[in-house]
Amino acid sequence: MTTTAPARVDRSSTAGTRPLSTMLYRRPRLRLAGLLAMPMVWLVGVYIFSLAMMLVTAFWVTDPFTSKVKPGFTLDNFASIFTTPAYLATSLRTLGIALAVTVVCALFAVPLGIFMAKIASPWLRGVLAVAITLPLWAGYLVKILAMRITFTEEGFFNWALAPLGITGPGFSIVTVILTLTYLWFPYMAVPVYTAIRQIPVNLFDASADMGAKSWTTIRTVVLPLIKPALLAGSIFTFSLSLGDFIAARFVGGSTQMIGSIIASNINLNPPMAAAFSVVPIVFVLLYLFAVRKSGALRNL
Repeated sequence: MTTTAPARVDRSSTAGTRPLSTMLYRRPRLRLAGLLAMPMVWLVGVYIFSLAMMLVTAFWVTDPFTSKVKPGFTLDNFASIFTTPAYLATSLRTLGIALAVTVVCALFAVPLGIFMAKIASPWLRGVLAVAITLPLWAGYLVKILAMRITFTEEGFFNWALAPLGITGPGFSIVTVILTLTYLWFPYMAVPVYTAIRQIPVNLFDASADMGAKSWTTIRTVVLPLIKPALLAGSIFTFSLSLGDFIAARFVGGSTQMIGSIIASNINLNPPMAAAFSVVPIVFVLLYLFAVRKSGALRNL
C-alpha cells in the first residue's frame, strides 16, 4: 500500500499575493494615510490653496492702460475699501442685511419650532416639516424667480394688499431680506426644532404651574436651552447671506452687496475683487469668534 505525501504549500508564492486588507490591517499609519489622502488633497491642495492665492492676488496691481494684472505688493486695494464711500457703504449694508436675515429667521423659527414639537399633531408636524424644507427642493434661481414674481409691481403681494390700499416694498432692501430669509430659513428652523423637541414637556408644565405666561416661558425656559441651536443656525444664515448677491441683483433694485462689487471687478480688476472678497471672510471670522466666546457651542 502506497501513501502519498501531502502537497507542500509554497509560502514564498502566497506571501507575495498577500491581500491588501491584511497589509493595511498590520500598518495602521498606512491605513490612516489612505483614509485621509483624498480629503486632505481637497482641503489643502484645492480649498486652502485657492484662498491663499486669492489673498496673494489682493496685493497685486492692475495696469490702468492694459488692464493686465501685475504681481507686486500694494495695500491700495484694501485702502480703497475704507476710503471709497460706495465700497464702505456696501460692506456695512451687506453686514446689516446678513444680521437682519439672521434675526428674522430666529424670530420665525422659535415659535414655529415650539408649535411643531409640542403642540402640532404628527400629521400636521409632517406637513410643516415638508413646507419648511420645500425651498431646498428647488434650484436657487427658481426660488429667486419665484420671489421676483411675488414682489413685482403686478405680483401677488401687491394684488393681495390692493383692497387695503397698501403696496408692497417693491424691489428694495426689504425684499432682499425677505428673499434671503426664504432661502436660508431651513438652516435655522431645523436645528431649532430639533433642540426644542428635546426639551422635556414637564418643564413647560412647571413653568405654567408657577404662573408664567407663554412669552415668559419662552424667554426663561426655551431660549436658554436652545441657545446653542440658535447660534449654530445663525452661522449658516449669516455666512450664506454675506456671500449672496444674486438676490440683490434680481429683487433688490439698485441695492448693492459685497458680491455685487466682486462680480463687477472680477474681470476688470481682479486684485480689487480679491481684496473685497476678504471682507466677508473677516465678517464671518469675527462672528464665529463672538459665537465661540459666548460658550454656547460647547453644549452642542
